[in-house]
Parts: sequence; C-alpha cells; structure tokens
Amino acid sequence: MSTIPEIRTLPVPDGLEGERVDAAIARMFGFSRTKAAELASAGKVLVDGAVVGKSERVTGGAWLEVEMPGAPAPVQIVAEPVEGMDIIHDDDDIVVIVKPVGVAAHPSPGWTGTTVIGGLAAAGYRISTSGAAERQGIVHRLDVGTSGLMVVAKSERAYTLLKAQFRERVVDKRYHALVQGHPDPMSGTIDAPIGRHPNHDYKWAVTAEGKPSVTHYDLIEAYRAASLLDIKLETGRTHQIRVHMAAHRHPCVGDLTYGADPTLAKRLRLTRQWLHAVRLGFEHPSDGRWVEFESGYPADLQHALDTIAAESA
Repeated sequence: MSTIPEIRTLPVPDGLEGERVDAAIARMFGFSRTKAAELASAGKVLVDGAVVGKSERVTGGAWLEVEMPGAPAPVQIVAEPVEGMDIIHDDDDIVVIVKPVGVAAHPSPGWTGTTVIGGLAAAGYRISTSGAAERQGIVHRLDVGTSGLMVVAKSERAYTLLKAQFRERVVDKRYHALVQGHPDPMSGTIDAPIGRHPNHDYKWAVTAEGKPSVTHYDLIEAYRAASLLDIKLETGRTHQIRVHMAAHRHPCVGDLTYGADPTLAKRLRLTRQWLHAVRLGFEHPSDGRWVEFESGYPADLQHALDTIAAESA
C-alpha cells in the first residue's frame, strides 16, 4: 500500500543567506549533508515553489519545501548460522565472540549476508532487547571486512553499562594492522576528525567537519614492504583505523577502498584489509571486575603475514 509523502516547509533564516541548498536543508531539517544532497538531486526540494539543485544558493525569507523520506522498511533478523564465528566466553550478562570476515554485526538495509545477531539467534542465544530492533544487544561494531573480538550484551543491565563504557572511552580496544610502508615516527598518535567522504557515500575521510577521532599506534615488526602495528582506539568512528592510516599514507594492506596497492594484495592472496581486533578489555557489568579477551589471527591474515615476513628474510 502506498503512502502519502510528508511535505515540510520552512522559511530560510536570514543567517543562512547565500548557503547552498544542501547545506541549508541539513541545518534546517537535521539531515546529513549527504542525505540533503540526495533529496535535492531527486527533485524533492523546492524554493518558493520551484525545484532546485543541491548547489544552488538560498536567500533569506525564501520558502524551502522538502519532501521528507519515508520510514524505511523494518529490517528483519534472520536466525542463520555463521560459519567460523567462535564464542569464547558466555555468562548471564555477556557473550564474547570472534567475528569472521564477511559478517555484519547486525542487519541493515541492503545487506543480505549473515550477521552476528542472526548467528547468535541460530545458536539459541537470547540477548538484550535494548537498542534499535535490528541491533539489540550490539554495543559496538566491526566492519564487515574486519575480523576479531566483539562483546554482545545479553542482559539489559549489561547493555546499559557496556554502552556507557564505550561512550566514556574506558574500554581497551586493541587491533593489529599490517600497513604499507613504514610509519614515521614508528609509534605515535593520529588526531584527525573523521566524517563522510565528500564524493563517495560508502567512504569516510579526514575532514574538518568530522567528529573528533584519535588513534594510537606502536610498531610491532617492520618488514621490507609493510609494518605490523598494534593500534589502540581512543574513539570508535566508522572505518577509523582504515581512514587514519590511509590519511597517514600507510593504508592497511589489502584495503583497496582506501588506496592500498592491489598488486601487493594479490601477491599475498588478500581479499580484504589486513586488520584484526586482537584484544578487548572492559569492566564486567555484573561486578565491575576488569576482564580481557584475546584472539589470534585468522588463516588468511596469518598467511599474508607469513608471506611478507618470508619475503623480508
């Protein structure tokens, strides 16, 4: 059954005189700049009754009319076993898993593959009902192309306390990344804001309009063509390590999205970025004691590392 779109109309404040249409929409209606541009490009934005493009300029007092996007269809959680998803800890409050590559944390529009939530459901786990319907129990995420440790809340208490720890940046999140070249200095901090890429919706970038993002790294081993780094995240932005290392001119090996050398990836038989969440430490929500979990490298990353180490011998 079709629905009648919601139309919202507001006068342009004098303070936005001369702004681009997409910027004005974002400010006035609370959309992201990318979403505002999409609406304008789709002909769903009018100024004083005339359809306008995203880059046109607005004048103070003009009437800006926007056809609001409809509510997305509800995302269904499909209970489906996840091959290679190891459960390394389970108690009344939490379950800690090692997420394999190619698996999403939770369902999302357009994603048809397996998910951590679906895998836990298929294994008979009951998790917290807190959070959005499609991501209940999820307190943090890993990219589909990144493997490693995740904690999922089983109780409502655990969800609340773990979310607070991630928000307050007291969780110890450690990753190992094999990056191209040799960072200088060998240990350091990358403090650069991350936001949506201005030209590609599926990418993120270091941008002045982004959110504060801090990544600490230390050299573990230097090879001829790459360096193995221990990375600690102070913040948890989408693609943070991948974006920061690429901006630092040392993309994760195999990360073709962010400029890695495809020839090197092919030689190492890598089909994804060399990035693994190796350690996760936090205060247990049941009693506040500090707990830590560790994970070794999956086979594809270990093979790539062995290969590049042999080439450097």
